[in-house]
Amino acid sequence: MKNDLKSPHKHLSQSEWTKFIAGFKHAFSGLWYALRTQLNARVHVTIAILAILLGVVLHISAIEFALVIVAITGVFIAEMFNTVIELCIDLASPDYHPLAKIAKDVAAGAVLLSAMLSIVIGLFVFVPHLWKLFHP
Repeated sequence: MKNDLKSPHKHLSQSEWTKFIAGFKHAFSGLWYALRTQLNARVHVTIAILAILLGVVLHISAIEFALVIVAITGVFIAEMFNTVIELCIDLASPDYHPLAKIAKDVAAGAVLLSAMLSIVIGLFVFVPHLWKLFHP
């Protein structure tokens, strides 16, 4: 009986490497599309940069930085999925449909919920450091 499972140590062929690398190119194209076309994505990135800079200035711990990065990434991922959902709905239903509106609203709600969670995380991380700074 032949074992059809590929060995985990098998070397990738040139065409498999090409496909693998192309996958990264497509992924970065998607990131760039979101940043280029979505105002909210650019707002999220701006706030993310400010949060990272605040973390550096306040000397937050590595664990706190990890929480901030997870929050930032979660919001950006939600924003990208929202973009995907909106584009798919626009493609499938170019005319107004109440279900298309609900789907878009729910997707936007997911982004809002993610952003609200990131604010809560930011408060837990930054407020104690700011408190010490202004109330020595």
